[in-house]
Amino acid sequence: MNSVPASTEPAASRLAATASWDAEADDALVCLAVRDETHDVKTFVLAPSGPRLFAYAPGQFLAFAFEIGAETIHRCYTISSAPTRPHALSITVKRVPGGPVSNWLHDTLKPGDTVRALGPMGDFSCFTHPAQKYLLLSGGSGVTPMMAMARTFHDLGGNRDVAFVHSARSPADIVFRGELETMARLDPAFRFHAVCEADAPDEAWAGPKGRLTLETLSAAVPDLPEREVFVCGPKPYMDAVRAMLREAGFDMARHHEESFDFGALPEAEQQAAAEAGRTLDAESSAEAEAAPAAVRTFRVEFAKTRRVLDCPEDSTVLDAARKAGIRLPSSCAKGLCGTCKSKVTKGTVSMTHAGGIRQREIDAGMALLCCSKPTSDLVVER
Repeated sequence: MNSVPASTEPAASRLAATASWDAEADDALVCLAVRDETHDVKTFVLAPSGPRLFAYAPGQFLAFAFEIGAETIHRCYTISSAPTRPHALSITVKRVPGGPVSNWLHDTLKPGDTVRALGPMGDFSCFTHPAQKYLLLSGGSGVTPMMAMARTFHDLGGNRDVAFVHSARSPADIVFRGELETMARLDPAFRFHAVCEADAPDEAWAGPKGRLTLETLSAAVPDLPEREVFVCGPKPYMDAVRAMLREAGFDMARHHEESFDFGALPEAEQQAAAEAGRTLDAESSAEAEAAPAAVRTFRVEFAKTRRVLDCPEDSTVLDAARKAGIRLPSSCAKGLCGTCKSKVTKGTVSMTHAGGIRQREIDAGMALLCCSKPTSDLVVER
């Protein structure tokens, strides 16, 4: 007997789902709802077109391929919902000035629209580091994986000791504020603390003001040394937290951070990351020149731009292009996000990816240039 009575109501149909969503078989997700979280942050609720269940660990993300104008733009966004509610999932996106994807999502995506996604993926999760006590630290948009973890523990009960400390610009910028305060009110084992840099136009902040300091953190979480710590936010925030924990003598083996949240990075920061990659490339190149080795070199031709370069067999195509001054779309450089996905029309590559490409795309000749090394001369459709 079915656990859910037969019904023509779409919600009942979704609740009757027994099969899991498989992005390899169907990568389409339908937008069910759009919700305002703050003045510049929205949550997008997504589900498969047919009844399917999502399975993921809190803290994981999806890699999206958005069709914006005549271009396909790849971005990764952390799932902000909890896997305890598997019939739909959510991503929560801050509008970034000049950001092509965040602005398109805020201005264009509406219920009934479809987007394409791959995943879930990533190993930043409380599930991979079980503990009795957790500290979730987030700054700005870094709140999303922490919210997924907090929601999961709240749904499952069990009196899990969780302290959540979030840093925001002002009270008006505290994403999920109402829900987090409600969770803290309902669950004595869950504590929520916010730190704001300044007041909001319509609210003077009564809590800790300024940026997070070790003194503020220790006051909010006196048993800090006993906790498993998860951190996500802009790089300066994560650097500051790391320094605080070391100053406090914290066991850094119990510190875990989302080190490259490329879906949320403003483009200026993405460019900075690319420049850092070029610096590392230069260092690696210098080391290679100092170490004699017989390395084969292959010719790589970019068909659309008619650019040609030489790529050593021990270098990825993306790295070789950067050294040659050729700018290619890229973001994570880890084989996750799909930004550098390209058609190889001639030749072969050795590719070690981390989930950012489907098998059917590989079979069709696609490759992620950030993790593909040539095994012959290549022609790339770029």
